[in-house]
Amino acid sequence: MTINPAPPRLRAELVVLDDRFRTVAGDEYLECLYDGGRWLEGPAYSAAWRCVVFSDIPNDRMLRWDELSGQVSVFRQPSGYVNGNTIDRAGRLISCSQGDRRVVRTEYDGSLTVLAAHLEGRRLNSPNDVVERSDGSIWFTDPPYGITSNYEGHAAEQEIPGCHVYRIDPDGTLTVVADDFLRPNGLAFSNDEAHLYVVDTPGKHIRRFDVTGDKLTGGEVFAPCTAGMFDGIRLDGAGRVWAATHEGVHCFDPDGTLIGKLLLPEVVSNLTFGGPKRNRLFVTATTTLWSWLTNVQR
Repeated sequence: MTINPAPPRLRAELVVLDDRFRTVAGDEYLECLYDGGRWLEGPAYSAAWRCVVFSDIPNDRMLRWDELSGQVSVFRQPSGYVNGNTIDRAGRLISCSQGDRRVVRTEYDGSLTVLAAHLEGRRLNSPNDVVERSDGSIWFTDPPYGITSNYEGHAAEQEIPGCHVYRIDPDGTLTVVADDFLRPNGLAFSNDEAHLYVVDTPGKHIRRFDVTGDKLTGGEVFAPCTAGMFDGIRLDGAGRVWAATHEGVHCFDPDGTLIGKLLLPEVVSNLTFGGPKRNRLFVTATTTLWSWLTNVQR
C-alpha cells in the first residue's frame, strides 16, 4: 500500500543564539516528506534500504519513506504500537513495541525476534526509545506511556515499580542501568561512547552519564528544556546534541550551551540523521515527517 507524500516546502525558521550555530545551519527550506499521521515517532534511517522507517503510534502502524521515489508506504500494520526505532550495525531494525511491552528486532526475512519483554518475570512497562552500542548491547528506556491508556497501546497495570533505563547484553541478559528517573525517554551515546545522554521528559532536562564498562555513573543535568519538554535526541559528528522539543529542534554544543533552534509548526517528537552523506536531518513532528539538509554529518 503506497501513500502519496505531501510535496510542499517550508522556509526554515532558525534562531541563532550563539555564533557556533551559524556553521551548523543548512538549507533555506524544510521539506515535508509526509503529512498524514496522528502522532509520528521513532525515525530510523537505513542506508541499505535507502529509506526512513518511522512510527505512527496511535494508528498502530509503521511507515516507510523511500529516498529514491519519495513515496511513503505502510511498513507494518499492526505494529504493536511501536514507538522508537534504530538500525543496528548489521542493518537490522530494532523497535520498541509499546503495545506488546517488548523490544523486538526485525530479521532479514521479516520475522521478529523478541530481545526483551520481562524483568525477573514481570512485564516491562512500555519500551520507548532504543540505541545500540558498538559492543552489540542494546540500551532502551521504559516509561509507562503505552499502558496508561488505550491511545498508544493497551491500558494495563504497571508490574515493575519505577521507570528505568535498561541494557540488553548480546547474550540476552537484561539489566537495569539507571533507576532514578521519573519517565526516561530519548537516549543517545556520545560519539566515543564515554557518555550516555538520557531525557527525563517530565523532569524537563537531559542528563549525561559516564559509561564505564557496562555501568553508568554520574547522571548530572546536561541541559534544561526551555520549550515544553524534551523527547528524542541525537548527536552529530561533532558531538552536538539535537533535541526534540515542543517548539522544534534545539541544538546544544557539547559544553551544554543551547546554540540554536530550528522552529517547526508542530510539537517535535524525534529525529535522526541520514542520507548518503549522513547530513540530512529527518524530524517527526506530530503529523508530519520533515527533512532538513544541514552542514553537519553524523
